[in-house]
Amino acid sequence: MKNKTTLFIDQWGNKFIAKTVKELRLQISAGGSRISKMYCDTKNGTKHIGYVIGGHWLTAYQRVENQV
Repeated sequence: MKNKTTLFIDQWGNKFIAKTVKELRLQISAGGSRISKMYCDTKNGTKHIGYVIGGHWLTAYQRVENQV
């Protein structure tokens, strides 16, 4: 995620756009909430898919461009 613009959507459908976790944390709270990584099990192993900040469970989405 480092310095890539990332869309985060929480469990209520709220959208946040941030380049860093620090920037995301400041948007959600006044910087006082604890940050935890959120993982998902897949058939290829466990993947980091987002963050839990305060009461927000945020899934990360990044832009992908296909080469033609």
